[in-house]
Amino acid sequence: DHVNITDIDGNSYYVIRIGTQLWMKESLKTTKYNDGTAIPIATVSSQWSGLTTGACCWYDYNISNKDVYGALYNWYTVSSGKLCPAGWKVPDNQDWLELVDYLGGKDWASGKLKETGTIHWSDPNTGATNEKGFTALPGGARFVEMHEFGEFHDINKTGYWWSANESYEGPNGVSDNPVYGFYYSLEHDNNILNHDTKFKAWGLSVRCMRH
Repeated sequence: DHVNITDIDGNSYYVIRIGTQLWMKESLKTTKYNDGTAIPIATVSSQWSGLTTGACCWYDYNISNKDVYGALYNWYTVSSGKLCPAGWKVPDNQDWLELVDYLGGKDWASGKLKETGTIHWSDPNTGATNEKGFTALPGGARFVEMHEFGEFHDINKTGYWWSANESYEGPNGVSDNPVYGFYYSLEHDNNILNHDTKFKAWGLSVRCMRH
């Protein structure tokens, strides 16, 4: 479908069809929810790591990363239900799995989704064909772990995208509260589409989709 969608900030995104799904061809860049409310842009690492409300930022605080990689969002922006343009949504696990199945399974999906070449992806960009036009880019992430309070990692190496689903179980074990969000990731040195959970305070990319 040769159409574009515009977010509330005025950023325009090319739309592609993969199977029965429509996906934006780029990661989201908006600094506002679709009702016009501003999403705080967090610029202090210690501030970022303690948030339990929505926030976004540019990788390395560098706005020049916006046009290429979009913004990094914590999961609290996702759970608002207002992050994507009206009529669009952050994909949930079922949407991601449908995409993976359509592409022939998780062991092959990564290459079919990644932009080809090494302009953005580090060598060797294993298996990249971008055959569906998804043009996934390695926008990195903002980590929140035991000794990480919002530091930036993995640009050019890994792309991470939130799922709309939350989880009680994560890398630090099982919690009484769903403190984790699911995500999907692609790496520069393998062909596997990874699926796991991170603390909701992590900053990851977002791709919007619809059926």
